[in-house]
Amino acid sequence: MIKKIAIIGSGFSGLSAAAYSAKSGHEVHVFEKNSSLGGRARQFTTDNGYVFDMGPSWYWMPDIIEDFFKDFNRKTSDYYELVSLNPQFEMVFSDEILAIPQDYSEMKNLFESIEKGAAKKLDEFMNDAQYKYEVGMKDFVTKPCHSWLEFVSPKIAKSALKLDLLSNFHRFVRKYFSDPKLIMLMEFPVIFLGAAPKDIPALYSLMNYGGYKLGTWYPMGGFYKVIDAMAQIGKEQGVQFHLNSTVEEIKIKNGKAGSIVVNGTEIEFDTIIASSDYHHTENLIQKEYKNYDEEYWKKKTFAPSCLIYYLGFKEKVPNLKHHTLFFENDLDLHTNEIYENKKWPTKPLFYTCCPSKTDKNVAPANGENIFLLMPVATGIDDNEETREKYFLEMIRRLEKHTKSSDLLSKIEYKKSYCINDFKKDYNAYEGNAYGLANTLNQTAVLKPSLRNKRVKNLFYTGQLTVPGPGVPPSIISGKIAATEATK
Repeated sequence: MIKKIAIIGSGFSGLSAAAYSAKSGHEVHVFEKNSSLGGRARQFTTDNGYVFDMGPSWYWMPDIIEDFFKDFNRKTSDYYELVSLNPQFEMVFSDEILAIPQDYSEMKNLFESIEKGAAKKLDEFMNDAQYKYEVGMKDFVTKPCHSWLEFVSPKIAKSALKLDLLSNFHRFVRKYFSDPKLIMLMEFPVIFLGAAPKDIPALYSLMNYGGYKLGTWYPMGGFYKVIDAMAQIGKEQGVQFHLNSTVEEIKIKNGKAGSIVVNGTEIEFDTIIASSDYHHTENLIQKEYKNYDEEYWKKKTFAPSCLIYYLGFKEKVPNLKHHTLFFENDLDLHTNEIYENKKWPTKPLFYTCCPSKTDKNVAPANGENIFLLMPVATGIDDNEETREKYFLEMIRRLEKHTKSSDLLSKIEYKKSYCINDFKKDYNAYEGNAYGLANTLNQTAVLKPSLRNKRVKNLFYTGQLTVPGPGVPPSIISGKIAATEATK
């Protein structure tokens, strides 16, 4: 039977769910409240020629993204050119700068120069991480997670201990390395999984493999090229896209979602897949049909929000790489103020992306495109004065690192984005940027359910459900939701 399916939201999970649902032969409509596709991965162009990706900027796990395209007999290279970054990124400490090389043997040499024996330890770490990546990303995260019984397979049972689901990442890293800089380097990727390393399962060393070992890439034209390519695949399958289309209500009758109200107009559907913020989606249905109440969400550990600045400089900024992490301060202090104390950071860490170092088309000639991002706690007070205070601190540290002066006078475009914007543009719960943290008690079956337990034809997808935050997991999430919804 051909179903008429509504997808709410056009982020990675929504586009993925749409393409897979349409491939199964169904009539699929995507409703996006904003004026362009992509959700958090939107892009905008300024009048003076700067092209800014609004969200994701780290292209990791290239094989997982490639798998999506393979499912439609396509390749990423049919749509965009991928460039391998060298160095992958720089990490700025208070007393030195580490450049992480593209070549793995050079990376081992770097580790050995910092700590005797660390090259061999890095090999051991990466061999373990590769196993977790191959089992975790190919088997573990592809389950709909309705029940723990889904994980009772010989392969997963055999690998359960090796997956390190019950040990924490903080301890795991310290089994291999003792130098504080190497520890910080290995712990950094999990910050974006939304919890302190001590609260994240050691399984997620797979992130280090999917990044450092498989390389850090950049799609020429910006990360939006991935969104654009996925939308093209959707259109080829027959997906219809509706922009500036706010879903205001999901109407449920007799335990079935029969229609949605879009910009005041009611439209009937057989199935609904919501890639919109989970908490927000549940506010579109009557209370008695919700999976979770407000108390449930209050108890959840959310990944960070962030303060972002999109900056256009009229001159080149020297001594800056594509990705730079400013880790001159204490990682534990910053993560504590994100997850435990929930306040604006005392001594923040932050990240700078400068795609114009790789791609001349994202800034005018001789100009520089710079994106500043500082992780912050969700739900804290967000105002212009606070944003500006941290902006000036980040600029000061950027000047010190690049040996530049008077960068403020060279800015010809400036736009900030923070908690209030995430709420307004994406209906993000407490202004979260990355979804739910991948803590042990929020893993697999313990995440918010992919399907509504009371409404049989309403499904959820994206970073607040399985498998979790990040671009590759969101693409996988869309595939799982489409598979469940089109059974």
